[in-house]
Amino acid sequence: MKTNRIIGLLILVITFTVSSCTKTFEKYTENPNQPTSVPAYLLLRQIENNLMVFPAGDEDKFGQYTLSTYTYYGTNEYWNGSADLNYNNLQNVLAMEKEAAKASTNASDVTPYGALGKFFKAYIFYNMTMKVGDLPMTEAMKGLANPTPKYDSQKQIFINCLQLLEESNTQLSQLIASANTSILGDFYFQEKISGGSDGLTTLKKWQKVVNTFKLRMLINLSKKSTDADLNIKQKFADVIGNPTKYPIMSDMSDNWEYVYNDAYNQYPNNKDNYGFDALRLCVASTWLNTLSNLKDLRAMKVADPARGLGFSDTSFKSFVGGGNGDDMSLLGGNIVAFKISPIGRKRYYDGYKGENTFIVGYPEMCLNIAEAINRGWITGSADSYYQKGVKAMFGFYGVVDGANTVSFLKGTAPGDYVNYTVNFSYADYFNQTAVKYAGDNATGLNQILTQRYLSLARNSGYEGYYQWRRTGVPTFSAGAGTGNSGIIPLRFQYPSSEISTNKENNAASVASQFGGKDDINAAMWIIK
Repeated sequence: MKTNRIIGLLILVITFTVSSCTKTFEKYTENPNQPTSVPAYLLLRQIENNLMVFPAGDEDKFGQYTLSTYTYYGTNEYWNGSADLNYNNLQNVLAMEKEAAKASTNASDVTPYGALGKFFKAYIFYNMTMKVGDLPMTEAMKGLANPTPKYDSQKQIFINCLQLLEESNTQLSQLIASANTSILGDFYFQEKISGGSDGLTTLKKWQKVVNTFKLRMLINLSKKSTDADLNIKQKFADVIGNPTKYPIMSDMSDNWEYVYNDAYNQYPNNKDNYGFDALRLCVASTWLNTLSNLKDLRAMKVADPARGLGFSDTSFKSFVGGGNGDDMSLLGGNIVAFKISPIGRKRYYDGYKGENTFIVGYPEMCLNIAEAINRGWITGSADSYYQKGVKAMFGFYGVVDGANTVSFLKGTAPGDYVNYTVNFSYADYFNQTAVKYAGDNATGLNQILTQRYLSLARNSGYEGYYQWRRTGVPTFSAGAGTGNSGIIPLRFQYPSSEISTNKENNAASVASQFGGKDDINAAMWIIK
């Protein structure tokens, strides 16, 4: 009996010791300096930052707004490979939604982060599918539960995105109706450098962004206007016809835009890199020549005169861009001889703030509505929205109806400018045959698309390129300089990581879309 008691006591001691050792080991394997969760508002900051596409990169070149004139610092060739996809940022969105739900009293509560999460997912998937075509969406981001997700068709992705936008708008309406002010971490509206908003106003601003972006998505589906599953004409009409349910932007203060400052977030072209960019970054003819041919004063705001041509500084003949399709040696010789225009010294290199960069902007929205009216999707005055969009861009560049000051570099020293007064009349501009709205016909549509392209200059990522791909407006410069045998590619290839980790589903998708060849020159569903 005594022996049994001793054995029992030993077992108890060993059990307690092992248990204690286990707990101690587990305790010491925890890193107190490494968080196991992140508040939703911190994730929101990261997500928002990752959504930004800065100017002065490939997007500017591929939209033919700018070009390089010196091979050492980059060419004007289009891509010949794969796209960067943003599934990592989508994982951040899922994490934000999860953390917001955990912090709520009830997991089913509508939160600002959940409502914005739906928008962000639609925005990210839109931008990814516009690059490559079909993508995993429905089965994506399941982790080890499904490491090889099947691909959704591009059509299904758009159906899903439009539904996400609808749900985001509905949830934002609920939050606004309940005067919810709990959002934190938004630097686009709430913490904007100038004119930040309170929590409720921030949600109202985001709701306008959601519905304005929906109009962009629908207009990009113009080739699918008869598809009954998408029903894009009715969806567009629903937004325009019910501003209470679907508020949209009303002026430039509603822009979803990135604002720069002197200290930390500086515009990519600024006075510190003037010497680097001076004769290497120029204005593309597709952008600048369009402005000059229309006698549009924006030309003198975004470029300096090509003085080697022998015209006066304020003659529109002095504002000539280089062709992205031209050989680099020709471009290099022309800029050294000042026969093509460098990018505007005063606007882009005089300080650090440059210009705000639109992600989704009011001017484009006006022109999207004008296009929808022209196409007969909705009723209204296309001319009215056309002029609103153009005048909003005039305001953005500081072009007034009357006397304007334009400033150009005197010589080569930065900061030393010569100023001119140039009179510009809005009425005269809109009365030109090339600008005066020709009506709801093909000519009128071309005019709208031309101004829409101009409104997307150096902002909105690839949207200028996407418009060309969808409509052929404007005519892009192509040749030796753009590579790919002088053909502007229509899509990116899938990234190698997708091919290696999801080979079977990727191959099936490429076969169904492009006959088995992941071809950059192949047309994806949205442009067929």
